[in-house]
This record gives sequence, C-alpha cells and structure tokens, in this order.
Amino acid sequence: MRVRILIVDDEESICEILKYNLEKEGFDVDCAYSAEEALKLDVASYSLCIVDIMMDTMSGYDFVKRLRYNTATERVPVIFCSALNGEDDTVMGLNIGADDYITKPFVISEVIARVRAVLRRASAAPAAPYMPAGVQAQPAAKAPYEPDVTFKTLRLDRNEKICYLNNEPVHLTRKEFDLLLFFLTHRNRIYSRSEIISQVWSGDVVTNRTVDTNLTRLRNKIGDYSANISTRLGFGYGFFETV
Repeated sequence: MRVRILIVDDEESICEILKYNLEKEGFDVDCAYSAEEALKLDVASYSLCIVDIMMDTMSGYDFVKRLRYNTATERVPVIFCSALNGEDDTVMGLNIGADDYITKPFVISEVIARVRAVLRRASAAPAAPYMPAGVQAQPAAKAPYEPDVTFKTLRLDRNEKICYLNNEPVHLTRKEFDLLLFFLTHRNRIYSRSEIISQVWSGDVVTNRTVDTNLTRLRNKIGDYSANISTRLGFGYGFFETV
C-alpha cells in the first residue's frame, strides 16, 4: 500500500515543491492550505503530516496539539517545516509532539531523507498490546483540549500553561497566568478584588494586597498590553480591549 502524506502549509509554492518531489519518490501526497482545512480531512488515514508553523488563524503548533489530543490521530507522525529556525522554536515543536523539525529554506534531498527516517521509526514502533478475542482495549483518558486564548499578539496556551507575547514565551507564575487568563476571558468589565480572589485564588485566604502585587508584576511582563488592564479606584480592575 502506498504511503500517504499530508502537507499543511499556507504557501502554495512550498506545497507544490514538496508535493512534486515526494510524488517522484512514490508517495501519495495531498495538500491543505490551512490548519482548518486539514482538520476537515481524515488525518488519521495519512502516514505522515508535514506542517508549517506560522499560518493564519490556527498555527501549526495548535494543529499538532489537536492531533495529539485526539486518540484517532495521536500517533500520526508529524514533521514541522518552518522558517522559524531558533533553538527554542525547534525544542518547542518537538515538545509539542513533532517527530522532526526542518527549517526553511530546505534542501529537498534532506526533506526526503527525514521523511523516510520518520516513516521507518513509525513502522518500527511497538504495536498496540495484544488483547484476547472479544475484549476491547480501553483508550487512556485524555484531558480535554482547551483552545488558546488570544488578544492581538498576546496568547495563552491553556494546555501547556505558557504565555506568549509576539510569539515569544513570557515567564509567568501560576497565579499571574491564572490572573491573566481570568481577565482575557472576562473582558470589558471591572471586577472587585473580592470577585477576582474568588475566581483566581479559589478559596485560598489572601488579602487585597495580594491581588495588587500580582497585578503589578503581571503588568511589568506583558509590555504594551499592561495599558489594557484598567484600575478603577475604589472598585477594582478589568481588562479592556480598547484603551
């Protein structure tokens, strides 16, 4: 049976180059020009996905996270193929669940070699454990996938618990992350400190000063978006989309 490969990239020229050369090697190749388009396909039927990272609405990172959170596609091998060439980008891609990472511009012979190597590793992976006839294996429970929360170039990855500012990770403490998540999901309204404490600290005994201190640290870490966190003296705080 011929190997099927899915290319997910919003650059048609890249798709055409990869498709042409991979088909010359005997592979069946389909192209999707966005992550959303790819998710409409039967991704589980492909032997490998080659995925760009920087696409419109949904990034390649988010696309692969969805594959890994779905039992039908969690084992589909993935190679990231991206212009992002920093060490942190490669590490992040591999940590998300990619099997390999290729940087653009690429050498097609290297792409083909990496494709074959990933396919070999996938075919050598252990099969599902043997189950007696009539007994069905129960899939391991997975935490539900939670889509990212974004405001312009500020993004919270709720699955990896990471904040990104202009695609760069920002180190937040757990409470700073929870506080920003609360504001981004409850915009354009002022909340009292007691309301914020009940939502973010969930039963912990903290003072109003704790809220103020965490907000000050948070503002110092999110650049220009600190201006979107508004203070109403005597009332509380809120995140407003326009400032």
